[in-house]
Amino acid sequence: MNQHRAIQVYYIRFMFIAIIVVFIIGYLLITVEQTIKIDKAAIALITGVVCWSIYIFSSHDKEEGLLQLNEHIGEIAGILFFLIGAMTIVELIDLYDGFSIIIRQIRTSSKRIFLLLITLLAFFLSAILDNLTTSIVMCSLVIKILSDKNDRLICIGMIVIAANAGGAWSAIGDVTTTMLWIGKQITVWGVAQKVFLPAVVATLIPLFILSRKLKGNFACNINLSQQGKINTIQSIVLFAGLGLLLMVPLIKIVTHLPPFMGMMLALSLLWILSEIIHVKAKHSDDEKNSIFSALERIDMPSILFFLGILLAVSCLQSAGVLQDLAKSLQTFIGDNNLIVGLIGFASAIFDNVPLVAAVQGMYSLQEFPMGDSFWNLLAYCAGTGGSILIIGSAAGVAAMGMEQISFFGYVKNISLAALLGYIAGFVLCVLV
Repeated sequence: MNQHRAIQVYYIRFMFIAIIVVFIIGYLLITVEQTIKIDKAAIALITGVVCWSIYIFSSHDKEEGLLQLNEHIGEIAGILFFLIGAMTIVELIDLYDGFSIIIRQIRTSSKRIFLLLITLLAFFLSAILDNLTTSIVMCSLVIKILSDKNDRLICIGMIVIAANAGGAWSAIGDVTTTMLWIGKQITVWGVAQKVFLPAVVATLIPLFILSRKLKGNFACNINLSQQGKINTIQSIVLFAGLGLLLMVPLIKIVTHLPPFMGMMLALSLLWILSEIIHVKAKHSDDEKNSIFSALERIDMPSILFFLGILLAVSCLQSAGVLQDLAKSLQTFIGDNNLIVGLIGFASAIFDNVPLVAAVQGMYSLQEFPMGDSFWNLLAYCAGTGGSILIIGSAAGVAAMGMEQISFFGYVKNISLAALLGYIAGFVLCVLV
């Protein structure tokens, strides 16, 4: 009997250590994606599958392990379906060139006013769309308009900061806030009320600092007012798409269905609308603006990356690794606000999706119920902390690729302003 128990203890320890080692190796490989030239989605998927394989193989009750996996799969699927629906809606709007309606409203030659306008647009657009899409749309605008590379760096850096901050106070503005919303840690109105002002502060302080680096007027590369006429179809698709995205939280509140159900309803309604427009168009056989083109354009590697990471983190949760980590943090640090603040700093280096997923597994709803200030602070820190370094967020990485911004160039010109904004917003969020 004693020998049997000793063997069980050995298997449990082996499982515990092996899962941690696999996860750490996978995480490190993800962080050096640019160096090893292997897409992070592939690494994340391998990490998730191997972690669960070790857990099931080492488990005394394999049926219980499989049951836990199925429960996690249900939660993960809800997040992925939500993201697929949101991405498709955004891509469909872009296919009809709907975002140009917003972009054409910018009519100024003053560098500082231009910076202010694109900051406000990025901040509020990211709350409706997401920080990645907003960053791509706004950075494309800046690259087209500004000819001076230094001016573009300042403006694009500010777009990254504003997009991340804008997504932090909206349940649909960032993958991490969506995860917290679907996980029932935050509410739509709760996170907006508690995080909006800190997010504004995290944006305005860098805006004030960076605007001082811009002086005078710029010579616009294009004439926005002459970039084609706004047609009725563009307006219909844009406002219908944005309206349906805003409707998603209301559907959850009224029906109590999971958020992805509302997103699927929004997608299907816009799908029908696009089909009607497509049929009535002169060239109804043109597939360019169809829903199928939008589906082809969504970022499936990112979806698979989220799947792999969430699988790996859910395995750590089932194995009890995250619970032990939470106890260790409480022992050595103690203060929950400081713990979350450090997670924000960590998100400047590591992807915020696995960080938030880990925290969700570390702390239960019994300890911190829905709407608790702990979760709202996490939404702020994980969303805005990534702005400190250009590699800390999807918005930053996209901007880095579009403008070929160097890591140290961003550190030299943007990081300090982003850091000061993050700290000021953090203090305000704690006080609120």
